[in-house]
Amino acid sequence: MATRTMSEMKTHIIAKAGADEDFRARLIADPKSVIEAELDVSIPEQFAIHVHEDNATGAHLTLPVSERLTEAELAEVAGGGQYLWE
Repeated sequence: MATRTMSEMKTHIIAKAGADEDFRARLIADPKSVIEAELDVSIPEQFAIHVHEDNATGAHLTLPVSERLTEAELAEVAGGGQYLWE
C-alpha cells in the first residue's frame, strides 16, 4: 500500500464510516482493530484512538497537537539538551 498522510487516512475512514453502517458500528466499538485492518497498518499499543459521533444535541471539536514547548522542554532546549520531535 502506498504511503498515506494522516489526513488522507482520516478522510478514508470517515468516508467509509459515512457509507457503511456496519463499518461505522465496528469502528465505534473497536477503532484500533478496525483501522488496522482497513488500512493494513500496525498501530502501537500505547497509541490511543477515540471515535466520537456528533448528534443533534452535541458536536466534537478536535484540535491539532500544540507545537508549543512545555516549561521542562524549553529548559532542556535552552540548556543545550537534545529534543526529539516525534
